Amino acid sequence: MRNVKTSAVDTSSGVQVGADAATGSSAATTAATTSATTLNGTSDTQVAALGTTQAAAQTIPLSTATPTPPPAGLPDFAQIAATQGPAVVNISVSGTVKTRASRMPQIDPDDPFYDFFRRFGIPNGPGGPGGNGDGGQGGNRQVRGQGSGFIVSNDGIILTNAHVVQDAQEVVVKLTDRREFRAKVLGSDKSTDVAVLKIEAKNLPMVRLGATKDLRVGEWVLAIGSPFGFENSVSAGVISAKGRSLGPEESRVPFLQTDVAINPGNSGGPLFNARGEVVGINSQIYSASGGYQGLSFAIPVEVANKVREQIQRGGQVQHARLGVAVQEVNQGFADSFKLDKPEGALVSNVEEGGPAAKAGLRPGDVILSFKGQAIVGSGDLPALVDQSSPGDKVPMEIWRNGKREQLSAVLGNANDKARKTAQDDDNPAASQGKLGLALRPLQPEERRQLGVREGLLIEQVGGPAAKAQVRPGDVLLAVNGTPVQTIDQVRQLVQGADKSVALLVQRGGDKIFVPVRIG
Repeated sequence: MRNVKTSAVDTSSGVQVGADAATGSSAATTAATTSATTLNGTSDTQVAALGTTQAAAQTIPLSTATPTPPPAGLPDFAQIAATQGPAVVNISVSGTVKTRASRMPQIDPDDPFYDFFRRFGIPNGPGGPGGNGDGGQGGNRQVRGQGSGFIVSNDGIILTNAHVVQDAQEVVVKLTDRREFRAKVLGSDKSTDVAVLKIEAKNLPMVRLGATKDLRVGEWVLAIGSPFGFENSVSAGVISAKGRSLGPEESRVPFLQTDVAINPGNSGGPLFNARGEVVGINSQIYSASGGYQGLSFAIPVEVANKVREQIQRGGQVQHARLGVAVQEVNQGFADSFKLDKPEGALVSNVEEGGPAAKAGLRPGDVILSFKGQAIVGSGDLPALVDQSSPGDKVPMEIWRNGKREQLSAVLGNANDKARKTAQDDDNPAASQGKLGLALRPLQPEERRQLGVREGLLIEQVGGPAAKAQVRPGDVLLAVNGTPVQTIDQVRQLVQGADKSVALLVQRGGDKIFVPVRIG
């Protein structure tokens, strides 16, 4: 789509619990993080019934013939919907979230406009939402949302998306026979967007779980869910691709890409193969409007089932960690490293003391295979690591100095790394004076390609640097006119600055100065 900025969005319906949405209108949000669509699929939309006049209806005889079976080679969608549909549920959630503090200046009661704002309830004004006399501290707002799910055991275990039940205080599950149950959230895993619910019931209908390893691109698949609140709606399409990576925020999930029509409210619903087995959980769409535009993504059932087993077993999900940062191997890198073709994951950074460092991995290595499975794109590696468990000893084949080598690594626990990061973030001394940049030295091959002798690659951007529109992929050449080659140099120069610093960055073939306010 030309001149249209698209974004990966989730597909839960209603005002998302925990999302920052004050209205029920359509909205799509950007994908540097897995992001929510806030759509009102109920009272704001009226559907008109189409009919004929009585005279016209009398001229059209009703057929009593037996329904024509589907053509040979096509799956029996009607049979799948009839047998598996009763195990698909509608999920309604409600909760209370804190509103943002008022950004509107406080208005003096003697001001002529004060009474106007109070009477008409202008947002953030006196008497309006966010203007509850709390001194601009914000307040609470009741929010509701909808999604889908499916029963995986007859005693009431249900799988859905984590974003469907995020921040929910009450979760209600409705079956196709119109029975309703309050559900307990046994656990959820934000990084894979999988949640496990439990309702108190027995002898429930349940889906059959399949596998994605034998699923082929072009195969028929079918989705059942509640788009815009229309319960147990069926849509069909084909598998467009397997193992899709939707960015670093969701690198643990090798998504199934389909052209099945998925809309807000389908989130958490099942994706069936032609045999009526669940192969995925419908999770996201790629859209500029917030509605379906031909691209939808599902979480493979193996990923979801692994999360479910861990939650049911111990209530906590553990993810394996290798401790590397990788990037794509393009043709330029393949030529530089003398690789036959641009495949593999180029190691750009190795975590000090991490599993990869202990295994002997170095920046500049190209990982060609992991646990015997080929790494075609860099996005393949995080998904394969996550399919392993902490403590697993895994073999790797790498490309180093123009030849293949074999290494093995004992994988760590990603939760340990997350706890350490949280402790660092909570330490004011650790974050004081930061630009909000994640930096690493350039590799010799990168210097040759970029045509620079020194500098640091900017891998992640946040805080003041993000506000100044510094971008990941920029090369930091100098701070306040002083060339930099190490992270310590940058830290010292920033600490010595007062209110702002001037960063010289190379972006593509251009060198530009970017002022960053830090005071």
